[in-house]
Amino acid sequence: MKTDKELLVKGIKSFAFTAVTMFLAPIILYQAFKNTDKPLFIPVLIIGIIVAILAVYLGFRSVNIIMNAVFGKKD
Repeated sequence: MKTDKELLVKGIKSFAFTAVTMFLAPIILYQAFKNTDKPLFIPVLIIGIIVAILAVYLGFRSVNIIMNAVFGKKD
């Protein structure tokens, strides 16, 4: 069994995007909670929550892509 290099590169790129969202979500949420008295509190909070959920989803998806590249897809 050989490693699918194209799929592995796709997984690593996905991990890079995951890392960006993992750092971006707490920053956005911190800015939202720091400015609770401002009128944009709710929209910034919603965007932060969406980015946090996206980070979790992309994390699982990236691991799945790399597992499929290394071990092959289950039939």
